[in-house]
Amino acid sequence: MEYTLHQLKVFVKVVEYQSVTKAAEVLYLTQPAVSMQLKKFQEQFVVPLTEVVGRRLYVTDFGKEIADSALKILYEIEAINYKTKSFKGQLAGRLKISTASTGKYVMPYFLSDFLRQNPGVDLVMDVTNKTQVVKNLEQNEVDFSLVSVLPEHLKLNSVQLLQNKLFLVGGTRIQRNPKMPVRKLLELHPLLHREFGSATRISMQQFLEKENWPTYKKIELTSNEALKQALIAGLGYSIMPLIGIKNELKIGDLEILPYKGLPIVTYWHLVWLASKRLSPIAEAYLNFIQKEGERIVKETFDWFEQY
Repeated sequence: MEYTLHQLKVFVKVVEYQSVTKAAEVLYLTQPAVSMQLKKFQEQFVVPLTEVVGRRLYVTDFGKEIADSALKILYEIEAINYKTKSFKGQLAGRLKISTASTGKYVMPYFLSDFLRQNPGVDLVMDVTNKTQVVKNLEQNEVDFSLVSVLPEHLKLNSVQLLQNKLFLVGGTRIQRNPKMPVRKLLELHPLLHREFGSATRISMQQFLEKENWPTYKKIELTSNEALKQALIAGLGYSIMPLIGIKNELKIGDLEILPYKGLPIVTYWHLVWLASKRLSPIAEAYLNFIQKEGERIVKETFDWFEQY
């Protein structure tokens, strides 16, 4: 057999997503290129690796076994590369982080300098909702997680990174009487929510229950970006994090509506299991955050003070 590492990588992604199209997207290849590599890889086996039923691709049992073996080979190759870099005196390995979806506006700024200083470090960052972030922690699948609400049932160590402010926000397309009370305004327009499991949804719900806010209709969206675009389009109002709407406030697509008790203030924390033994990469990153975190906040998020 004369299969290549490239063919192994392609096949593993095809199996992971059970789609040539999706594999092509994540590998930054064209669909014909992935199909060609899959065909060349299949030619080296007399037993089918995949099959197409209707328009859907399925991986055979034999294909799953080959994929498992291919993944082990790729991990070994990766380990060799890391060991080679470490032998040369470079920090080398993989850093795995999960973050709540709104954290995508925060986490990259606390990573960029570290990754530039340590080119041998590979980053894997899962951007998801709070429920999945907690699950990642519980199952010890990541080195660190970024959360704005600390899960109480887990014993965690944490480093506070940045303040998180949630305001009542609406799009400027809505023609409103500035003298109209906010509570009356929410009787006329829908209130937009994030999905269940979102930390933003939890904070917002707690505030609404405390204030007994009136809402005649509720709209639910499953990402911060979708929520933001819905507000810009004039679909209603929502309580959402300041961190994700800097540009929209600046150009006037969105506006903050003052209300007693707002903003809701929490803090973004980098957390990890108290019982976890950190890898050398994770230790190095933690040291970097403890040393440089305050500088990063001052240089990058000073605009927070305007609100």
